[in-house]
Amino acid sequence: MLERSDLAENAIQCLHDEDYGRPFDSRSLNAATMIFTGGRTATSLDGDWNFCVDLLDTGLRQKWFAMEPMVAEEREEPWDYDPYEGETVPVPSCWQMVKEKWYFFEGSAWYTRPLDIAAPDDGKRRFLRVGAAQYDCKVFLNGSFLGNHLGGSTPFFCELTDHLRPGRNWLMLMVNNTRTLDRVPMRNTDWFNYGGVYREVALYETPQTVIRDFFIHLVPDGSDTRIRAEVTVEGAASVARLAIAGLGLALDIPLGPDGRGEIVFEARPELWSPEDPKLYDVTLEAGGDLVSDRVGFRRIERVGDEIRLNGKSVFLRGISVHEDDADLGKVTSEEDLRRRFAHARALNCNYLRLAHYPHHEMAARLADELGFMLWEEIPVYWAIAFEDPATYADASNQLAELVLRDRNRASVIIWSVGNENPDTDARLSFMKGLADTAKRLDPTRLTSAACLVNHARNRIEDRLAEHIDVIGINEYYGWYEENFDDLVAIGANSDPGKPVVISETGADGAIGEGAPVRGLFSEAYMTEVYEKQIATLRGLAYVKGMSPWILYDFRVERRQNIFQRGYNKKGLIAADKATRKKAFDVLADYYAERRDAEAEQEEER
Repeated sequence: MLERSDLAENAIQCLHDEDYGRPFDSRSLNAATMIFTGGRTATSLDGDWNFCVDLLDTGLRQKWFAMEPMVAEEREEPWDYDPYEGETVPVPSCWQMVKEKWYFFEGSAWYTRPLDIAAPDDGKRRFLRVGAAQYDCKVFLNGSFLGNHLGGSTPFFCELTDHLRPGRNWLMLMVNNTRTLDRVPMRNTDWFNYGGVYREVALYETPQTVIRDFFIHLVPDGSDTRIRAEVTVEGAASVARLAIAGLGLALDIPLGPDGRGEIVFEARPELWSPEDPKLYDVTLEAGGDLVSDRVGFRRIERVGDEIRLNGKSVFLRGISVHEDDADLGKVTSEEDLRRRFAHARALNCNYLRLAHYPHHEMAARLADELGFMLWEEIPVYWAIAFEDPATYADASNQLAELVLRDRNRASVIIWSVGNENPDTDARLSFMKGLADTAKRLDPTRLTSAACLVNHARNRIEDRLAEHIDVIGINEYYGWYEENFDDLVAIGANSDPGKPVVISETGADGAIGEGAPVRGLFSEAYMTEVYEKQIATLRGLAYVKGMSPWILYDFRVERRQNIFQRGYNKKGLIAADKATRKKAFDVLADYYAERRDAEAEQEEER
């Protein structure tokens, strides 16, 4: 604790060294260290963990992670925190929702729990998986720093194999949610800055040979008769065995010296669609390691200003959603997600925009099963340090982790690389690089971003549009922009040559005690905005979808007037996730009209 510093003869390391964090910022836990987990058995590490908030980063300065378990009377130095005693919190959770005193806390917090491994030298490899931790998570095991991960919404893995000892081990996570200028997102956002380990934590055991990655998809050549499988294996294996029982297929995939292999083969799968979400059970074995997945095969493409699914033009009848809960914060569950999709079904949706960051992976798995298309995105939101290479590396890694996690999900049709960013040269380079990365990792899906409108010329005008497939437009005519005539003018002046999705539109509508009866923030005004938006947008032929803002009211620090009180009230359903506002029915009726018209056109063909 009282280590001397090289700064001066009378300097104490933990008091005077402000470079204390550098050795613990390796960023070594990233997309390259992921393993494929489909079909694997996981040992849950959820439950109560010892916990302490650490505003001053005293834990790193004093090296709490190096403290051994010891009764208080036997310690030889005074201590400011004992990782093995004291308060506990449940994992997963957001610390803001556990105790009111932590509601606005931003900084570091420490999580500690035992990990008992009887025989760590049994030839197995062991990987820690953290579903998500907001934002910088540092991993320590038995006093050793193993690496850290940046990004608050994507999973990461840390191999523990060589650091385990027989019997009891101690696992520690230091999580920091401080908003900074170089993070993705940075300081200014429009959703609540939760903190903590808020998705599941698990331990995976594997053989020495590990299947790191597995990607299987319909070849996007228009034939719908060829499937491509790509695999990455680490360890001793020269071949991987692929089986799709529903297609009667069992094939060998030769592996190169680098453990990579791919195969393209003829097949005629039933195509996945919202109307018929057909899924196939797939298994892959290599070197004694076995994984599985349930996948759908479908074709998504842009043709001119159309979005086509399996060769048919489709209009995206959608809604935007945040990962937010009045009681649990960002923690979600299968029950919560099924309720979300049930509400989308009641809206007559075929599509959801998962904003503004990667949601729980269960969302895409359920969308596969239930038949919803998804827009998934990373939080390159508003102002970002576009000139900073480290910020780009962070954003690119978050994108890679999202794509690698969800690219076997038929429901995911769009990777979005950003939202409402100013059109500067640095931003263009940054975002184009992300769009190119998405295509490199996954050439089977469309790319998008919420682009900008030139309000001086009343037209869609954003240089990024040249480098993406679908142009997202966030427009709030009737709310932030008063003149609906301008929205009409934008439609008349714009000829983007690509499909446009109205990725956001809407208005706040407060309900309940104290809510206004008319004017801004009233339910009546919100309903009127939806009616005007629909009347205007239905006449714009190149608009191929919409995902109004938003399904549920959600918590956010910056919304503090007497009607908001810390919530964005643009939800079609209140924060209780039960009470529908009148605009819900307006949108549901419009979507039903579009659905029925499309069905009639299909019958006529």
